[in-house]
Amino acid sequence: MHPVHRFCTALLLCLPLTAVADDVQVAVAANFTAPIKEIAEAFEKETGHRVVTSLGPTGGLYTQIKNGAPFEVFLSADDGTPAKLESEGEIVPGSRFTYAIGKLVLWSAQPGYVDEQGEVLKKNDFKHLSIANPKTAPYGLAATQVLDKLGLSENVRPKLVEGGNITQAYQFVATGNAELGFVALSQVYKDGEITGGSAWRVPDAMYEPIRQDAVILKKGADNPAAQALVDYLKGPQAAKVIAAYGYEN
Repeated sequence: MHPVHRFCTALLLCLPLTAVADDVQVAVAANFTAPIKEIAEAFEKETGHRVVTSLGPTGGLYTQIKNGAPFEVFLSADDGTPAKLESEGEIVPGSRFTYAIGKLVLWSAQPGYVDEQGEVLKKNDFKHLSIANPKTAPYGLAATQVLDKLGLSENVRPKLVEGGNITQAYQFVATGNAELGFVALSQVYKDGEITGGSAWRVPDAMYEPIRQDAVILKKGADNPAAQALVDYLKGPQAAKVIAAYGYEN
């Protein structure tokens, strides 16, 4: 072997074997904003892959996907939208799974304003009640189911303030533009307690389960980072973060 060739071979053998790091484009339902931030940071440290997130209402993200957005993984706020994408041939077969089950809460930024049984709704003394758009946001749909079950839909309809997604619905309450609103528990909960204001944790029986499914989209079929992220979401480290925000998983 030529001396130069021997030198190059020896040099290659001395180089560390490192995995190639890739970016993964992820569409994320707005309610999962805080958990995905923590999960992405830990995932990036462990794998070297970089998570690029786009946040929004599930219905809006679906429209973007159908219009050719470059998303490779989709974390929905429901199970119906990923199932629809699957039926339309938009996902990697067999990739759909439930990564979290969301919880609904009636919340006010004012301590003591919302009682633990939600009687504040029946008193109807408030001026504005914030919800997410029920046509595009599963948490908004769940809110309307609760109001229907309580027989309050007609009474509170003039007072409803709709956010385009659950983040906007939360912001209306956080800024005081609405005295109270239905938001995702994950937005006001961390490590076993409500982080501020006052809240009624709506019983599960009052709305259909908010099963949040994830899928690998067709654009992510050949991206190792997409599969790696999905695998990480199924693992114990992600599960711990998800549970810390009040989700079931």
